[in-house]
Amino acid sequence: MLRQIVTEVSRKQLQEDLEKYKTYALELGATDAKIIRSEDVVVEYRVIAKCLVPRCPVSGTNVNCPPHSLAPKKVQRLINEFQYGIFFKVDGPYETSVTKSQQMKMKSLEVVGRLEARTYYDGYYLAVGFGGASCKTTLCPEQDCSALKPGEACRHPLRGRPSMHAVGMDAYKMAAQVGWEIYPIGKETQATEVPFITHLGLILVH
Repeated sequence: MLRQIVTEVSRKQLQEDLEKYKTYALELGATDAKIIRSEDVVVEYRVIAKCLVPRCPVSGTNVNCPPHSLAPKKVQRLINEFQYGIFFKVDGPYETSVTKSQQMKMKSLEVVGRLEARTYYDGYYLAVGFGGASCKTTLCPEQDCSALKPGEACRHPLRGRPSMHAVGMDAYKMAAQVGWEIYPIGKETQATEVPFITHLGLILVH
């Protein structure tokens, strides 16, 4: 049932809703979820630098990656207009399998999209979500980004979202701040070196 939009949400209602969204994230497949304050979202320009040095293969190829994504200064301004968010993770075994990796990326974007929709229909119509992986590599790996073409829209408007790192959020540091284990995964990482891999996501709610 749709909830009427109001000018101010009571603290009691907000806290009940945040707990509900945390639970919903788990029901959707997140391994864990936390209610965090907006000031706990870490934004640093050097995170963007990691998209460019060495240059990520998808940088500049889609609307949700640098230089087309929101700049860190604008993201910080956006975050400052919120009080709370739901920060979640999706853990899985480290595998070099492309299929398994895609499944985890898809799951993180699914949680973001569906949780953002739930908040919207509860009256938090300005809620906004960020994923943990590039939507280009997850949703359109073999296609050009249609949203970059004049007069065309995103093929996956309900699932495509900027990744946290693409807008300058230090998701690794945020994960460490809430007590989650997280490891740097790279081309030279061996499966025996890490107990699992993690995809992160965030929905700024109110």
